[in-house]
Amino acid sequence: MRTLLTLICALGLAATPAVAGQAVTLKADTVDADGMITLSDIFDNAGTAGRVPVAARVSQSMVLDALAVQAMARRNGLDWANVEGLRRIVVRAESSGAATPHGNIDVLTYARSLSTGDLVQPSDLVWGKVAAAPSQAPSDAEQMIGLVAKRPLRAGSIASLRDVAAQQVIKVGDLITVTYEAEGVSLALQGKAMAAAAQGESVVVLNTTSKKIIQAVAIGPGQAAIGPGADLARATPRAQIALR
Repeated sequence: MRTLLTLICALGLAATPAVAGQAVTLKADTVDADGMITLSDIFDNAGTAGRVPVAARVSQSMVLDALAVQAMARRNGLDWANVEGLRRIVVRAESSGAATPHGNIDVLTYARSLSTGDLVQPSDLVWGKVAAAPSQAPSDAEQMIGLVAKRPLRAGSIASLRDVAAQQVIKVGDLITVTYEAEGVSLALQGKAMAAAAQGESVVVLNTTSKKIIQAVAIGPGQAAIGPGADLARATPRAQIALR
């Protein structure tokens, strides 16, 4: 038996307790200065493993998958517990101006790049962490969903209410159909839009037959409604419109 134990030890086969990695914490302000995000940009006390590159940042901010970052840290001897259960980590470019107050604030970021005029869908927004939120950052995804991009938007950048606007479905001068439906009664007339309107917004319409002005609600491209249909259009959240 003694000979067998000696052989096991000599061959390095004896069981040894698992060695835990160096415990690290997520930085309150995850920034990088040169476009190459490393473990030291993300974690405090990363030591020599901090030089390990994680990703190249190609915009002002970049969204990283928290589980992938955790796995990379573990492979390099770092142990991040992620007790908050984060799914995304936002790393932004280091500012050359005044220091940003430390914090770890939830912000909405774009999950994909959007072109001008693209409708913002629920799947286009994901939560991330930054040190400080811009003044126009939305507090809820409902504020963005159903709106359209005013300009090209990069995946990973922080969402801003300045990036989007209501989608106009009726333009000034459009010939549109105005409908009324209630209790089995269905009426329709042709009119000329006197103003532009997004879906669910009020629009002034000139009845091309009677020349009277009608207050209606835009319900789609070239379509408006009065009566119960108008009330329903006003009450429908933009988020539901975006899911159609």
